[in-house]
Amino acid sequence: MVVIFIHQNFPAQYLHLARHLAATPRNRVYFITQAEREQLPRVIKLIYKPAAAQSLSCHAYTERFDAAVRTGLAVADVCRRLRLGGIVPDILVGHCGWGETLFVKDVFPDTPLLANFEYFYHARGADVGFDPEFAPARSEDGPRLDVRNAVSRMSFAACDWGHAATAWQRSLFPVGMQERISLLHEGVDTARACPDPNAWLKLGRDEVLLTRADEVITYVARHLEPHRGFHVLMRALPQILKRRPRARVLIAGADGQAYGTPPPGGGSFREALCAELGDSLDLKRVHFLGSVPYDFYLNMLQVSSVHVYLSYPFVLSWSFLEAMAAGCLVVGSATAPVLEVLEDGVNGLTVDFFDAAALADRIDEVFEHPERMQALREAARDSVIKQYDLATRLLPRWTDLLGTLVAGRRPAPQPPSEGLAMQAQLR
Repeated sequence: MVVIFIHQNFPAQYLHLARHLAATPRNRVYFITQAEREQLPRVIKLIYKPAAAQSLSCHAYTERFDAAVRTGLAVADVCRRLRLGGIVPDILVGHCGWGETLFVKDVFPDTPLLANFEYFYHARGADVGFDPEFAPARSEDGPRLDVRNAVSRMSFAACDWGHAATAWQRSLFPVGMQERISLLHEGVDTARACPDPNAWLKLGRDEVLLTRADEVITYVARHLEPHRGFHVLMRALPQILKRRPRARVLIAGADGQAYGTPPPGGGSFREALCAELGDSLDLKRVHFLGSVPYDFYLNMLQVSSVHVYLSYPFVLSWSFLEAMAAGCLVVGSATAPVLEVLEDGVNGLTVDFFDAAALADRIDEVFEHPERMQALREAARDSVIKQYDLATRLLPRWTDLLGTLVAGRRPAPQPPSEGLAMQAQLR
């Protein structure tokens, strides 16, 4: 089977599936991407570069659409070169959010296209307007987001089938679109993301060695930004560190941002919040680690006493499920889609996203009742294995879906995820 994956951030959501398919010698796996550095065994990377924007006079709302068209054309050009070389895939699999899948069917009209529908924007009920401080609602949100969703709507018309990682994310799409979007998470490698009672972690620059015997609070995000509750954690830290004089806080994530708007005064949110908190924050016990290698990140989770995961109602992070798989005691925000997985007092603890004082209380609760928390740690891992395990749950489902599409069949219509997005409350 010949498979072409398409995602600007190689390998992203398709890491496990691409690796699995490439491990079969009779398969040929190509990956069209903008990322040049990483490699996967037996996966052929093809780099595309969108054309530069032209100096056209257009409305600000259409700038993203223009970028999506340029991106889609660049991907289609790579596909065209493959076709001229005699390569016609059995299936195309790609992320549609940046326009990458818009025009690939123009090149391969008879090849089924499975597209990732990750997020559909709304003026109310999701991330926009959720945080009055950093994501306030604005009168122009409706038209602006309608235009932003145009790429998803066009991509839907151009694909044969779709997939979405969580029921809540899927429920954000119009009901008519949900019928052709399968609920299908990429899966968690629970054999690798697993507890290790003997785990240890050395913070080289600080000459600190940490084990499970230490009080370790962990937080992970791609970027340290409000969408992932970084500001709430930071504002809770002075109280947390005052109560727990032995605790250390490990914060992994880059400065910059993937979502939302920059800090009002410029710079990074880390710099802004450190300046806001001043001397109330003991920086000798707060370790900003930046972006870390995957093995180091797993060691962080394995030595963690309590892992904080906060998120706007938005795309669910891979780190959240991997933390649970690693046996972390997760204190998570009571937001969608976190609540699809995390049940307070059953497999973790929940807290109101904005309540920094309550976050400090819950973390203190973890340290004060370690025996009670062990059952929650075990339940956290068990729930991920039952719902998201890569080998036993998700890879078989991915294989079945791809096989159905390659055989020229269409999966059965999918029932809408009603009740999770509360569509009546959304624009």
